[in-house]
Amino acid sequence: MKVAAIIQARMGSTRLPGKVLKQVLGKALLTYEIERVQRARDIDQLLVATTKESADDAIVSLCKSINVPCFRGSEADVLERYYLAAVREKADVIVRLTADCPLIDPAQIDKVTETFFHHDYPLQYVSNTLNRTLPRGMDTEVFSLQALTEAYQNASLQSEREHVTRYMVSHPEIFHLRNVSNSINYSKHRWTVDTAEDFKLVRKIIENLYPAKPHFTMEDIIQLLEQKPEWKAINAHVEQKKD
Repeated sequence: MKVAAIIQARMGSTRLPGKVLKQVLGKALLTYEIERVQRARDIDQLLVATTKESADDAIVSLCKSINVPCFRGSEADVLERYYLAAVREKADVIVRLTADCPLIDPAQIDKVTETFFHHDYPLQYVSNTLNRTLPRGMDTEVFSLQALTEAYQNASLQSEREHVTRYMVSHPEIFHLRNVSNSINYSKHRWTVDTAEDFKLVRKIIENLYPAKPHFTMEDIIQLLEQKPEWKAINAHVEQKKD
């Protein structure tokens, strides 16, 4: 089966416009994320799914410069964007990621894909977010093309079109769902980038870890923040944006 990782990305963030292309050490956040996702074990194809808006031409240009396929679709109907991108790539399984997670650990992606493929009965959806035990910024969802197709054909609420997997997780009576939990609860950490404060923290982490160890892990970040506990306060007040 072909496994495609699809990173949804756009420039039009309400709280931090253009965040995905913000630079750290001369490299865009989206590039860091792509490089990390490419090291995940089970992924056959990676592509970025952006919108047809002119502002997102910059994302397309970045993808071209690093030889990563890019798909352009609806800005509002993200479910359709994912479905059409998956169909174009002839994907059997989709790994859904968002472009505000430049620190994502490929080992955490592997845990979710491994659960999807190695289970007693066929699963249609697996994530590490149904019961959150990992930092925000490690979010990974894996689902079958069958599940995505069913959601695409039947989701009718605006919220179900804006949020790719909302229909799936809202109908456990239809889809076989599974959560992957971490043995230690790190959910208090916030490493996603949605505000200027988030970016400040992520920039510090990358600047401290990347030069000596480009393939740094989630555990490396935890260890760094234990050495720099004051950094946790940088974005501790930031509330996750409501769906």
